Amino acid sequence: MINFNYKKAANVKDAVALVSKDNSSMFIAGGTNLVDLMKRGISSPQNLIGIDQLPLNNIERTASGNIRIGAMALNSDVAENELIRSQLPLLSMALNAGASPQIRNMATTGGNMMQRTRCSYFYDISMPCNKRNPGSGCAAMNGYNRMHAIFGASDNCIAVHPSDMCVALVALDASVHITGNKKDRNVAFKDFHRLPGNTAQKDNVLENGELITAVEIPVNRFNKHYHYSKVRDRSSFAFALVSVAAALDMDGNNIKNARLAMGGVAHKPWRLFAAEEFLKGKKADEANFKQAAAIAMKDAKSYGHNEFKLRMAPQAIVNTLNIAANKS
Repeated sequence: MINFNYKKAANVKDAVALVSKDNSSMFIAGGTNLVDLMKRGISSPQNLIGIDQLPLNNIERTASGNIRIGAMALNSDVAENELIRSQLPLLSMALNAGASPQIRNMATTGGNMMQRTRCSYFYDISMPCNKRNPGSGCAAMNGYNRMHAIFGASDNCIAVHPSDMCVALVALDASVHITGNKKDRNVAFKDFHRLPGNTAQKDNVLENGELITAVEIPVNRFNKHYHYSKVRDRSSFAFALVSVAAALDMDGNNIKNARLAMGGVAHKPWRLFAAEEFLKGKKADEANFKQAAAIAMKDAKSYGHNEFKLRMAPQAIVNTLNIAANKS
């Protein structure tokens, strides 16, 4: 790991100004992903700006009734917060499915959003990877790609986004509050992360120096019929082969509204808009869940070793919807 300079930011404005000075500066909060990337020589920032002391860890209601989670709120604190558990239990469940308790005690909301893919070729600096070195190629394309994308991939990259939290947040229509050197802006969570296209090195829409300050989740009726399923190789501290976040607003056995998203299948948390639309007004039964899953899988494509995901994913959707619908 290279030598670097470290400075704690006094406030949000100071943090943004320090990182905006040059492209060799990065924010560091819990460091659960960035430190690993630095150790492996994937990231080599010359200046680290510590933001762990910034007052961005509140979890609160806004004046409009939405729930706002500060970017520095720890994953463990968010998961166990009473407001989150009662009003956004899908988010709590997804957070508790991620990583290990030790990592959740260090990882932050903003850092979770910014974590990079766990593609083995990305982490192996001896292999070509367009995310590390644009134009070098994608070793996963013809390599061992069991963990890789079945949606939204390109010839440049078939890596997947690793977060569980982000799958729940995209399903719940969250938005991202961002502070920059010149202006603040809000971005819909569904638009925050990017598909690889021809710029696989760009994971999200943040510009140089911009800092995530909070995420906000609108008032909803998805706190009774919900479930987060995570299919993985072992029961803890493993990334998803396929995950599904499902939330239903129901009237008896009728679905008034639905939210569906998947993880482990794309370069970004993958929202299943067409399947959601199909479920509106339908009975909550096996036949409709299977049809929704078929709609969700319409554009799925395997790359060889991950072909099993084409069978695993629809079954995971059906199972998750069944559990959500029957939750009392």
